[in-house]
Amino acid sequence: MKKDDFFQKMEEFKIALTFDDVRLKSGYSEIMPDQVDLQSKFSKNVHLKIPIVSAAMDTVTEHKMGIAMALLGGLGVIHKNMSPREQASKVAKVKYYLNGLIDKPICVNQKQTITEILEMREKKEYSFSTFPVINDKNQLVGILSQNDFEFCRDNSAQAKEIMSKKVVIASEGTRLEKAYEIMAKNKKKTLPLVNKNKEVVGMYVFKDVQRIMMNNPAEYNTDDNGQLIAAAAIGVNDFERLELLIQEKVNVVVIDTAHADTKLVIENLKEIKKNYNIDVVVGNVSEPESAERLAKAGADGIKVGQGPGSICTTRIIAGIGSPQVSAIYRCSQVADKYGIPVCADGGLRYSGDIPIAIGAGAFSVMMGGMLSGTKEAPGDIIFRDGRQWKSYRGMGSIGALKEHKGSRERYNQLPLSKKELIAEGVEGLKLYKGRLNEVIFQYVNGLKRGMGYVGCSNIEELRQKADFIRISGSGKTESHPHDVLITREPPNYSIDG
Repeated sequence: MKKDDFFQKMEEFKIALTFDDVRLKSGYSEIMPDQVDLQSKFSKNVHLKIPIVSAAMDTVTEHKMGIAMALLGGLGVIHKNMSPREQASKVAKVKYYLNGLIDKPICVNQKQTITEILEMREKKEYSFSTFPVINDKNQLVGILSQNDFEFCRDNSAQAKEIMSKKVVIASEGTRLEKAYEIMAKNKKKTLPLVNKNKEVVGMYVFKDVQRIMMNNPAEYNTDDNGQLIAAAAIGVNDFERLELLIQEKVNVVVIDTAHADTKLVIENLKEIKKNYNIDVVVGNVSEPESAERLAKAGADGIKVGQGPGSICTTRIIAGIGSPQVSAIYRCSQVADKYGIPVCADGGLRYSGDIPIAIGAGAFSVMMGGMLSGTKEAPGDIIFRDGRQWKSYRGMGSIGALKEHKGSRERYNQLPLSKKELIAEGVEGLKLYKGRLNEVIFQYVNGLKRGMGYVGCSNIEELRQKADFIRISGSGKTESHPHDVLITREPPNYSIDG
């Protein structure tokens, strides 16, 4: 391939390149942007409808981002700067956002007041309003729905006073198809499943059952059970966390370290693959030899990128790391031999960087700064200088290192006291971007247009067909708007990235 010749020539001169150093060559095309297929993989067995993954950062991905990303066809990796149980609960919120069978329905006691139930719903951030009602023997006695709450005139009333007592039920083990028949026949929106003791052991919700029976919307990234695909970060020897995540049906875990080519990580990877049936993505690395060691140890996906992120200072503080486009190409050349997808983690600033990363060999891109500042990212909106902002920080920033064991572990600083920490990231603010779907729309369509210019109909074709040219500093300047005072920035471009 011409791409190979290009990177081999750069290798001869010991030159490594990043996004601003290269552009993709355009060519003859019969492909219109709206005709391209963006399906790809994050790991061997975890697919993507769009090749975009949100980073496992505490200012980027928790359950709201995980849900929104999966609904748009991508994937969110929930960060580990929290207790194992808290992280598992956030994975559960992603997995049970869409449901065929809810195997752990949230029940309320018949003696609880409506005020207590509403306060619990708000505190737990439940997105639903239907609750099976049980007595002190854990037996089903009724059900509360949105209608019951809306028509309740006195919130001090107990659940048993306003609940619906005529509940259509089904026995434990009822399958989806049978549940659909029962609910459609009785015109019921919920169907609790009970065992011989009348205890609630599951529940179907009609809108979810109907959605699965009629097939999920095409853009949703779902597993074989019709649930959203969820991912979560873990540390080295983090087995308590891993087992809790598996209990909540996480689809893929990411061993998340700043340097994955270490004895500890490789031994941990081997142990997980030996004892658990789950996909494991490992990162981060930036050299092909490192990628090969991870591949031989059993990695199902490899995350490439050491120091390219906008809030990362690893290259400056530690003096290591390869510019990202060259790192992606060199690592993917090795990973491809083992059939392992590479995820390009960090360094992207514009939508045009996505086709460049994929053209260099990545199956997907991981975004931190490009998704921070959205409504779905953790944190409150901050008003400053007449504009809206949200916090954004590196996982190796002083704040993250001081506050969370997970960050210290990621940067191999667990033995150090908080006074001895060595920062490999900064803390800052990102302009508020609004809803995630509006942001992803721009990124996805930028990728589609890049594929149309190159003449590629799918992600694999872009990986194989892409060819590169190196541009000078003048070429970079020419690529941006110039000789003009910008009075109105479009939604997909800012001079600051």
